[in-house]
This record gives sequence, structure tokens and C-alpha cells, in this order.
Amino acid sequence: MANSLIEELRWRGMIHDIMPGTEEQLSKEMTTAYVGIDPTADSLHIGHLVSIMLLKHLQKAGHKPIALIGGATGMIGDPSGKSEERKLLDEETLKKNQQGLYNQLQLFLNFNEEIPNKAEIVNNYDWTKPFDLIGFLREVGKHITVNYMLSKDSVKKRMETGISFTEFTYQLLQGYDFLYLYEHYNCKLQMGGSDQWGNITTGTELIRRKLGGEAYALTCPLITKADGGKFGKTEKGNIWLDKRYTSPYQFYQFWINTTDEDAEKYIKIFTMLSRQEIESLIQNHKQEPHLRILQQALAKEVTIMVHGEDEYNAAVEASQVLFGKGTKETLEKLDEQTFLSVFEGVPQFNILQADLLQGIPLLELLAVKTNIFPSKSEARKMLAAGGISINKEKISAEIIISEANLLNQKYILIQKGKKNYYIIIVN
Repeated sequence: MANSLIEELRWRGMIHDIMPGTEEQLSKEMTTAYVGIDPTADSLHIGHLVSIMLLKHLQKAGHKPIALIGGATGMIGDPSGKSEERKLLDEETLKKNQQGLYNQLQLFLNFNEEIPNKAEIVNNYDWTKPFDLIGFLREVGKHITVNYMLSKDSVKKRMETGISFTEFTYQLLQGYDFLYLYEHYNCKLQMGGSDQWGNITTGTELIRRKLGGEAYALTCPLITKADGGKFGKTEKGNIWLDKRYTSPYQFYQFWINTTDEDAEKYIKIFTMLSRQEIESLIQNHKQEPHLRILQQALAKEVTIMVHGEDEYNAAVEASQVLFGKGTKETLEKLDEQTFLSVFEGVPQFNILQADLLQGIPLLELLAVKTNIFPSKSEARKMLAAGGISINKEKISAEIIISEANLLNQKYILIQKGKKNYYIIIVN
């Protein structure tokens, strides 16, 4: 059962460090493993996807996944990979964030009560809240030395800039999570990003020292982009799984715009396609790179997994609008957020609703109310040559523009020639 899991993760490039004995444990029995997620927002972003895919592969191989929502640790903040202290969150915000994460995790894991390795979601706030300081120091603190804690890279790096006692104790809290799950859920493996190795091994050490038990650790590499930029970040920030923050169109575009090198790496990590399917896609892509076969497959798989097939199809249709294949019907189907995403960076002009009520002759709109054309005569020439489209429909004669021409009751899309777009916004 389990050898195949480690082999699967290895060829996908998803193992950075693995504790000796982990593979043997997975071969021996159905093993419970967990990944921790701090609820710093009410949505996951694609940076979380790597560890969630670890849980997905684990469950597929017959093991039991636990997603731990860090309701308690989220109040403190993990110093790993951080250069400064994280903002502390209040209980109400944390509850809202946890609910959002619960909902999203169901997209990836099977929580069906009928299966023996059903996924579970737990919250470390539930077992951390009853602790008082004296109790925590007695139960946990006395088993781990300060020397051991100082030896961790996550602490060492912060010693130069300063680390609060609150953050210093983070590894004890995470270590206790592992101990608690070991005792109450028979959880023997913790997985996470490579920056978590220190915190995870504090947990295995606590289990060994306090209970004499054996527990294991597995980390995946931190995902980087070929150009050295941070994965999952754009100029606008994180790529979120919640469509309120990142529209399905923007989500799809993130994956479709990856470089060949990154697409080859990401398709192994972020999809469940088989080795044979992926190797075939890579081979086909190399023969005809201009078709972007890898990017198309990657964007399709991840967008469907997160947003479903309908949203994927809508994103594909929306992306065709910009490249001349879309129709007026396609355009009318776009919601406002997607419409603005598709035409991001396109020059915009504002006109008054009152003017539109009376109707505006097309040439006046193009050359007087806006400066899409420097003059009416220039606009007339382009119109006669069939080079003007309104909302993706070619216009062959001067018409009156009215409210009937509005998209989303607010916008008019003008196309000049093949590639020049302009948005008119009616206020």
C-alpha cells in the first residue's frame, strides 16, 4: 500500500526530507497523518495546495488524513520562514476563517463516514484552550530543553532580528499538537513544507521523550518559480481558492500563464494525473511548445478541482474573448468581475448616464465624448473599412449608442482594428 505512496510523491518532486522509518511505517499499516493550516484568512491560497495534495495522495494510497486547523497556533504565529512577527487574530475572526477552510477542504478530501480512512478536520484550539500556563509548562515544557529549541533554524534566523517569547514557544505548541493527535487519533506522521521540519521534529521528540513512542516526519519542498519569484503571488497578492478574492478566470489565467519549466513541475504537484499521462503531455508539449499543451492541461485540472467544470468552461470562454474568438453572447455571459479581469489594463473612458439616455451618435462617442479616435473623420474611415466593433459585433454604419448597448448595465466594449480594446464606463 504505502511504498507506492512514497514512490508516487518522489517522482512528483514532493519530498524534501523524510525521517528514517517513515516508509516502513506506511508499508506496515493504514497510517494516520496530519498537516497543519493556520487560519490567517477565511480562504486557502494556492501556497496551501502542496500540503493538501500530500493529504490527497495519502488518502488515495489508503491512509487516513487529518487537516489540523490551527485555531490556537493561529493566535500566535509561526516564526518559520518569517522575518517579522505576525499579527495576532481575535477569536471571532479565527472562527470565521476556520469555517471557510472547512468548506474548501471538502473539495480535496473524502469525509465520507462509510470509509475506514475518512478524512477528519480538527482544531488545536479545542485541546489548547483548557491549558493554564502552569499545566502547559509541566506537561510539555519540561520535556524539551531550551538548547534543543534554540538549535532550530526557524529560531536561529530570528535571533538576529529579535523573536518574542510568544513566537519562541510556537514549536512547543505545534509539538504538543502532534503529541495530542498521537495519543487520541493514533496519528504517527506529520507532513508539511520544508520550513516546518524543525517544528515537526520537535513533535516527534516530544512523543519519544514523554511517551516513548515512535512518530515520523515528511516535508515537501517550498515551491518556487523558475525566475526565482515567489510561487502563488502576483502583483495583486495571493491567488486564492475563494472566488470572492480570485475569480475563476484569474485563477485559470495564473496556471495558463506559467512558463514551460514551471508547468512541467506544477503538473506533477498540483494534479492527480497519472505518471503515464503526465509524461505523455510533457513529450507532446516539447514537440509543439507553441500549443502550450502542458499549461492547458494544468489549468484545466486545477481549475476543475477547485471551481468545478462550469467555471472552468466559463474561464476558457472568457479568455477567448480577448483573442478575437469570442462573440457578443460570450461577452454578455461574463460577470462584472470576470469582464474587468479579462480587459485589465485596457484604456477606460467615462461618460454620463444622462447623455446615454438621449442616445449618442457613434462617431461622436468615439471622437468627442472619448478620444478613442483623434477626429470624427479618422473614426469614419475606420468604420468604412470595417475596423470597428461594439461588444464584439462589427459595425458597418453609424448608429446611435444607447442603454441597449450596455454590458452589465454599465460598460461598452469598443474594438478598433484587431487588437485595440477600449472600455467605456457609464456613470
